[in-house]
Amino acid sequence: MKLGVVGLPNVGKSTLFNAITKAGAESANYPFCTIEPNVGIVAVPDERLDKLAALYNSKKITPTTLEFVDIAGLVKGASRGEGLGNKFLSHIREVDAIVHVVRCFNDDNITHVDGSVNPLRDIETINFELIFADMESVSKRSAKAKTSAKSGDKKFNEEAKLLDRISAELEKGVSVRAMDFTDEEREYVHSLFLLTDKPVIYAANIAESDIGQDDNPYVKAVKEYAANEGAGVVVLSAKIEEDLASMDDEDRDMFREEYGIDESGLDKLVKECYSLLGLISYLTAGEKETRAWTIVKGTKAPQAAGKIHSDFEKGFIRAEIVDWQVLLELGSYTAAKEKGKVRSEGKDYVIKDGDVVLFRFNV
Repeated sequence: MKLGVVGLPNVGKSTLFNAITKAGAESANYPFCTIEPNVGIVAVPDERLDKLAALYNSKKITPTTLEFVDIAGLVKGASRGEGLGNKFLSHIREVDAIVHVVRCFNDDNITHVDGSVNPLRDIETINFELIFADMESVSKRSAKAKTSAKSGDKKFNEEAKLLDRISAELEKGVSVRAMDFTDEEREYVHSLFLLTDKPVIYAANIAESDIGQDDNPYVKAVKEYAANEGAGVVVLSAKIEEDLASMDDEDRDMFREEYGIDESGLDKLVKECYSLLGLISYLTAGEKETRAWTIVKGTKAPQAAGKIHSDFEKGFIRAEIVDWQVLLELGSYTAAKEKGKVRSEGKDYVIKDGDVVLFRFNV
């Protein structure tokens, strides 16, 4: 799964990306220092893996991961090709969700592209550019549907009506993800791959001195905006996260204790992104490896088995399932089986988050 990290120039976007991936993306106090998108893979925090690995004495632990893409900064007029707009829009079209970094701190030493700090204006600058791009896409699709409708096929007439409805809402400044659709309409809308249909998390980037404070007016404004749009918000300090990422475990623990940080902003962000995309993890455990596997919520056992290997799905017989907490409490897979806690599930079983699974298959 790809998540695009976006934001206006100098909001802390590349600083945050550095912290997420430790990839060392260039960060500078001027616009467009990120020309091509930097890509980094980050592990999804999962305490279950360490506990299961200790139980099985596993030689290897493999967490599930998300891919973050640091996308070039955006300015007004991007939808018309201003700045690096065309590249920005093409790169964002390829991601599954958007992490929108919003500046929620004052610092005279870091220039703002618009001359002052105003998170709602910044959010709307990017959202409007995405809306403008979507308006163009919808207009082209609508013209094609209306031409096809002349054949008398009602399907194209209904499609044109829906597209006109979407266009009218876009013109009001409403993102597609905030529009109301039936399940059937939503499926069609997803097929359009519109930019404002992508799920969004707003990363409210605060100053180091604001960590632990609840009275930041910028953050309050972002949370209110996100609530109206049905988007998520994670509050963090990109600079602190970058500092934490560069420390060893002992120094990191001391630093977090000093600042009263129970869970890093990055861990919160990764977990929120995982949840935003409707993803869960099932687990496999053994002496050789303990591993988390990413699937979409609602995936049935054979398709989940296919994440490991296509042969597992093709020759699926059954899945032996035990809850990870039950497995830890009983101390071994054998003990869980003796207590009747290991279930044998067939092709219609929907895998749950935290299931420890052993697939039986035949090829």
